[in-house]
Amino acid sequence: MSFSLPHILSGISIMLLVIYGADVIAGGTTAGNGFLPFNAMTRGVVFGFPPVILSIIAFFMSKKPPYKGLGIMLVITGALIIIGGAISISSALKSENSARMIGEGGSLIVVGVIIAVLGAIKIKKSQASVS
Repeated sequence: MSFSLPHILSGISIMLLVIYGADVIAGGTTAGNGFLPFNAMTRGVVFGFPPVILSIIAFFMSKKPPYKGLGIMLVITGALIIIGGAISISSALKSENSARMIGEGGSLIVVGVIIAVLGAIKIKKSQASVS
C-alpha cells in the first residue's frame, strides 16, 4: 500500500481522535482533569473539529487510483466520532446541560455516520475498479 497525502491526513485525523478519547477516558470530562490542560470546548476545537475537516479533504483529494486503505481509515474515523457522540449522550444524563449535550452528541453521531459512509464509498469504488 502506498501512502499519499489523503492517507496522511486521515492518519492525523485518527491520531487526534485517539488523543481526544484518551484524554476523556483519563478524566478530562471536566476542565483540566485529563492529561491535556484544556477545557472540554477547547479540546473539541483542537482535537475534535480538525479530524472532521481533514477526513472530508482526504476523501475529495483522492480521485484515482482507488484507495481502499483510505476508505478503511475513514470508516475508523467515523466510528471513533460515533463512539464519542454516544459517550457524550450517555454522560449528558448526569449533566445539568443535558439537552445541549444530547444535541451535541447527536450531531457528532450524524457527522460520524457521514464520514463512515464516505469511507464505505471509497471501499466500494476500489472494489468496483478491481473487478
